[in-house]
Amino acid sequence: MSSHTWTPDALRFEVLPFEDEAWRLVEAQHRVSTLKLVDSLGEQEMLESILEATKPPLPEECRQLDYLLSTPFRYRPYPHGSRFRRSGMTPGIWYGAEQPATAAAEMVFYRFLFFAESPLTPFPDNAAEYTAIAVDLLTNTSIDLTTGALARDAALWTQLTDYRPCQSLAETAHEIGVGLIRYGSVRDPARGHNLAVLTCRAFRSREPNKRQTWRIRIGHFGVQAICEYPPLRLEFPPDTFNDDPRLAGMVWDRPSD
Repeated sequence: MSSHTWTPDALRFEVLPFEDEAWRLVEAQHRVSTLKLVDSLGEQEMLESILEATKPPLPEECRQLDYLLSTPFRYRPYPHGSRFRRSGMTPGIWYGAEQPATAAAEMVFYRFLFFAESPLTPFPDNAAEYTAIAVDLLTNTSIDLTTGALARDAALWTQLTDYRPCQSLAETAHEIGVGLIRYGSVRDPARGHNLAVLTCRAFRSREPNKRQTWRIRIGHFGVQAICEYPPLRLEFPPDTFNDDPRLAGMVWDRPSD
């Protein structure tokens, strides 16, 4: 079955329940970004309340969630397209991974991409700190692009830069009320799996229930990603993502800060 025949009726035959946890890396500074602007925790709470009042309203189904989960559903228009979301006034999507190492690989790719698009930016001297968060997911309406009939179109779902087939599929998934899409990571050298959460109703827990501290260091050697606990060390040589044409002009020989 080709992507052109994934009608709502056809996709309904692929819907199945899903229950697992999802991991995502966020910059560690999210915890203290406003603290440096105030003199006390009380003032920080007041500042956060003021900032919250200036933001677009959350969808009703997302209002009880921690902001690390609800934020992707809040802001529209979406400035740039992603694998399952077109740019513009499109529904929000929260992206995660089944394993923290896969989430780290996704973050590392975007660190590569940032520096590839900024050839004059020096590499930082120190490692950047990230927090890996995990949240429980539960939905009766998921689709899995790695199994069944959907897996026959794997070449469409795993394209490196052309997200149009995935975006079209996600639009159909939204139409029939799918809550989550499971798919293979094209960034993870270990070929782990990612999860695209299409609705806040798919979050079983209201806030992250696990956290890990990661440090990611980029330089002429590529990237080193280190988790403190449980201990895990990952290396991504400069040629890790060479298949992606957006990294063709990456300048590895550059000064540090």
